[in-house]
Amino acid sequence: MMKHTLLFNFFFTCSILALANSAACNNSSTDQALLFKAFSSVNGFKTSWFKPLQSCSSNASSSFTEINLSSRNLSGTISWRFLRNLSRIQVIDLSNNSLSGSVPPWFWGMPSLVQVNLSMNKLGGTIGIGNSESASISSSSSSGIQKLNLSHNRFTNLAYLPKFSNLTVLDLSYNGLNFLPLWFNNLTDLQSLSLSSCNISSNPKPFSNLKSLKYLDISNNHMTGNFPKDFPPLDGLKFLNISFNNFTLAADKLQKFPKSAFIHAGKVVDSNSGNSSSSEIRIKPKPPTPTHKLPKKQSPLNTEVNQNHLHKHKSKSKVLILVISIASASLILFSAAAISICIYKRRKSARKHDKWAISKPIQFEFKFEKSGPFSFETESGTSWVADIKEPTSAPVIMFEKPLLKLTFKDLIAATSHFGKESLLSEGKSGPVYRAVLPGDIHVAIKVLEHARDLGHDDAVAMFEELSRLKHPNLLPISGFCIAGNEKLILYEFMANGDLHRWLHELPTGAPNVEDWTSDTWEIQNTSSSTVPVTSPEKLEWHTRHRIAVGIARGLAYLHHAQSKPVVHGHLVPSNILLADDFEPRIADFGLSQNPGDNGGSTSEDVYNFGLVLVELLTNQPGSIDTVNLVRRLVKEGRGEHALDSRLKLNTDSVNEMVECLRIGYLCTAEVPGKRPRMQQVLGLLKDIHPTSTDLV
Repeated sequence: MMKHTLLFNFFFTCSILALANSAACNNSSTDQALLFKAFSSVNGFKTSWFKPLQSCSSNASSSFTEINLSSRNLSGTISWRFLRNLSRIQVIDLSNNSLSGSVPPWFWGMPSLVQVNLSMNKLGGTIGIGNSESASISSSSSSGIQKLNLSHNRFTNLAYLPKFSNLTVLDLSYNGLNFLPLWFNNLTDLQSLSLSSCNISSNPKPFSNLKSLKYLDISNNHMTGNFPKDFPPLDGLKFLNISFNNFTLAADKLQKFPKSAFIHAGKVVDSNSGNSSSSEIRIKPKPPTPTHKLPKKQSPLNTEVNQNHLHKHKSKSKVLILVISIASASLILFSAAAISICIYKRRKSARKHDKWAISKPIQFEFKFEKSGPFSFETESGTSWVADIKEPTSAPVIMFEKPLLKLTFKDLIAATSHFGKESLLSEGKSGPVYRAVLPGDIHVAIKVLEHARDLGHDDAVAMFEELSRLKHPNLLPISGFCIAGNEKLILYEFMANGDLHRWLHELPTGAPNVEDWTSDTWEIQNTSSSTVPVTSPEKLEWHTRHRIAVGIARGLAYLHHAQSKPVVHGHLVPSNILLADDFEPRIADFGLSQNPGDNGGSTSEDVYNFGLVLVELLTNQPGSIDTVNLVRRLVKEGRGEHALDSRLKLNTDSVNEMVECLRIGYLCTAEVPGKRPRMQQVLGLLKDIHPTSTDLV
């Protein structure tokens, strides 16, 4: 009897498990069918993106906890009603498509949702629950959504959102919302809020009590009110941008955030006098803290004694100071002379081995073994061909010295037949050679690989137009040569090389292209004779800031000083040359991809400048991963953790460098419309350290 009972229990348990598993399988199949129906009218949707459920395992339904169809080139309208019964969906990401239509009110109250990203679409209508639907929504219902991104859509109204007690991130930027509802103050756990470019005209009081906010961007609206009176508590905010609004700003409350947070934000008012100034904010730097100690308060008796004592030693102190000054000056002069001699000898020796050093290539008499074409091979194994019969038939046009008669033959001789010993680099535009032309003219010669399909007359017109662009921070074209389909341009030679080489390839102890690491006076640690002292120029923040300002100044000239903007198109550290005083010179402007076509986007140049700025401050390659990391640290208020650890750091310089990273943050905004213009970037950089940027 006992055996029968145990056997019955066993079969009963198996039956229950089988029924449960069957139910789970049926539920999963139902979810899949509902999903396919929801997207049946969406163009570009493929059912193959969701693997069919071939088993009825316990975790079979887990495939439907997330719908990720970001950047799938989808268009059309979703049949939202079929998603209502997907009770296990936690994440929906439909960003960066072309989906249209409106989102039904019940969607915002789905309790299972945790993250929703519908950004970069064409969705419109109302966000939330209108009055007509509020009765059908239970008053006790609440949303589990923690992150909601609806940016870059066509939403025009904010209705009521039911109890978003878990919402921490809300991005509604680039919609036509027009006003802020009062229920914003109920989002008590909100940490990040972006309402940029929403055409909002109301004041920020609806979110003034959000004490958890760490990130706030309401830039590019028409908002009014008082700063900081109508804003959330400033103590918790790590990032703020209220630029391009109509606020009344208290002058004594602007120091917590950098000037980039207040570009054209409104009128600045002195809270003491009530006087207002123009909307162009000029934040005065804090006065330097005195380094000497104040004298202690003394009694009248002690004062008289001290005065007699000071009188007796006054003359002796003057003599002692004079002697110390003379000795110090002598020591400094002697040390400078010794270092100069050492540097001179080392440079003289290093120049024999450094291809960036100015030395004349070995020239030889060019002999015609046959007529052209002439082929030249680079270090990477690629080659370029001058399809001409006689090298003297291709003249070299020199803009600064038009009477100098040179031909392609002279370029061959000056570069030792465009030999590898004359090759400086191989960039995206083509190989670059060094040469010393007749008349002791030091030049760098670049072969433009992208210009081979450009006609002769179009190439001449392009070179002449680019030669007229003159600015202290541009590396102008000295001349050009057209040899068959090959177009060669000549630049002034820069012995310090490019910014990439200066940052990454040169020895840490060398401030220029020469290797001084074996000089004994550069050793910083007597216990380790292999550790070179870091050079002042390379590790000095003001030097890097000056380089950043120079690049911005040159790029602003290209974008704004001409009747039509000149787009660089490929601004990278290797295209930024350094003069002897480390003043940057931008090269290759107007020569990107399709030479002669300057119809590209200046916002791409701004983004690339942001990459260069990040690399200049972090010493890490300006890759997408680096920029994303830096942007996250800046957004979290931890920008100092991204700085180059080799830089000389103190409180003031760290604050300035972090502010510089914030400018890089603005320049690398994912949406081109949110990036500042180069004129604005230049102004922000100059305001960080005005004393080092007095070049007009």
